[in-house]
Amino acid sequence: APWGGGGGGGRGGGGGDDEDDDAPIKIKMDTDVKGADVKSIKASVDEKMEKTIENTKLSLGSIRTGRPSPNLLDRVLVDYYGTDTPIPQVASVTVVSGTTICVEPFEKDLLKEVEKAIATSDLDMTPNNDGNIIRLNVPALTTETRSKFVKQAKATAEDGKVAARNVRRGGVDAIKKLEKDKAIGEDESKGAQDDIQKSTDKAIKQIEDLAAAKEKELGSV
Repeated sequence: APWGGGGGGGRGGGGGDDEDDDAPIKIKMDTDVKGADVKSIKASVDEKMEKTIENTKLSLGSIRTGRPSPNLLDRVLVDYYGTDTPIPQVASVTVVSGTTICVEPFEKDLLKEVEKAIATSDLDMTPNNDGNIIRLNVPALTTETRSKFVKQAKATAEDGKVAARNVRRGGVDAIKKLEKDKAIGEDESKGAQDDIQKSTDKAIKQIEDLAAAKEKELGSV
């Protein structure tokens, strides 16, 4: 499953150990490059890089700041008929004011499970259940929570960069195999490897920019 239950989320069944409180959101990345020729290998690399950037962006978006955002609950998981499911897939998540988020499960029976999932996540937010909807007051960041979430942002970006480098390695290995099998010459192999490196550099730069923007957001609230 592409959804992780790490630092930005929690499962409805309970919280983690204390040592995991500052753990970054874990991103499960698909870095397996496929392709039978240079063109398809490079296309696969580009696709995996874009997906890596998108996953990193989503994970950074679910790190809390002092402002409400519907993305906050993207990686908080609730037990939905035995399957850990992101809250936005089982409830509407709406920002109703400058400090409040409302969560309304599509099925009323899920109200308690959603409440528990939020309460046991590491978002440091206390859900208020009125029997129909859950209201979340988004507290201002303290020095401690700000530091914690900046740490998460840095670690999440590092996960993304590692994934990008794994994609590069897979692409380069696939190109080298073509060269070894005499399917392409040395010059074509070198050119393709250079293109893959450029794609990697571009992806890592985008991930660093996303992380810097998140850190700036955390520092301005």
